[in-house]
Amino acid sequence: MFNCKMKTDNELLKNLDKLHTTELGVERIKRNLSLDTDDVVEWCKTKINSTNAIITRNGKNWYVNVDKCILTVNAYSYTIITAHKEKK
Repeated sequence: MFNCKMKTDNELLKNLDKLHTTELGVERIKRNLSLDTDDVVEWCKTKINSTNAIITRNGKNWYVNVDKCILTVNAYSYTIITAHKEKK
């Protein structure tokens, strides 16, 4: 597993403008996180860019642990695959 301490060198952060998801992804993320927003991608960008986000890469995916949520992003296409609340 690759842990990113140097946020300036992080490929995910360098490519936030490429971040996107599918219609089903939007619904899944809103449902899993109980979000009340129409712009899920922008919400995710803000979370990923926050100073307390812990970004790791495992295989083909980035995992962003922030504010008791885990976002999963494909490392090649920058598609937000899913998001869920951190298990206690």
